[in-house]
Amino acid sequence: MFESTLPFGQPDLMRASAFRRYLDESARSGEADTMASRLSTLSPSLMLDLMRFEQDGQQGGVVEILAACIRHARRLLLHLQAGERVVPMTVFPVEHLVHCPMSIAQFLELPLGDLEVMHVEPALLRPPGDRLQSMIGEPEHYAALGPVLWELALRGSRSELLPEIAGQAAYRISPGLNLRTLELHGSLADAVARLKRETTNLREMAQWPGFDRERAIRLLNGLYLQAGLMVSRTHPAATNEGWTSGRA
Repeated sequence: MFESTLPFGQPDLMRASAFRRYLDESARSGEADTMASRLSTLSPSLMLDLMRFEQDGQQGGVVEILAACIRHARRLLLHLQAGERVVPMTVFPVEHLVHCPMSIAQFLELPLGDLEVMHVEPALLRPPGDRLQSMIGEPEHYAALGPVLWELALRGSRSELLPEIAGQAAYRISPGLNLRTLELHGSLADAVARLKRETTNLREMAQWPGFDRERAIRLLNGLYLQAGLMVSRTHPAATNEGWTSGRA
């Protein structure tokens, strides 16, 4: 019987408790060396990126890890805890694809703010068209990465700017950015149109119609994950994001 936090009709996913036991047992057995060997295939810079978000032995948040994955253009497998189940998600940043055993529509119906990263490792699966066909997953389990990144930025657990775009800065959307596959309506669509025309800072964005500080932050994080955000540290509009007015 599936947990109520997961959509009806999803594939049979491993229980989080069972996966946690597997990780603990692997750490106590010879499998720990195998897992460490696989992690060693990641670049040192990516490993440092992943480690800086770890706190109290816990993995970083979904958005932070995805940002590192995209920045370093390395395929990763994320094991995400959703309620009492584990959703394995493989990210292909160069191919702009994601692989998930449940449909992306079902995945995006989950309470994204409650997702927790249980484990991260180099991807085993390959993208469609890869010469190693035996490692390609079922075609219906692949989907575009862009909408997943967008929804996780807007509805995920992270409500602060990603470190790469925080600090004294002004923002504008990169020319030619294609956002047609994303859900853009109302004040969100208005803000995107405005960012295509002008350069602004977080303080000003938080005062736009339908916006506050957190909504502005989530939009900026989402645009950054789409590789569509221009960040200027020297523009006259650049200001430090650590302002206090409007905070709870």
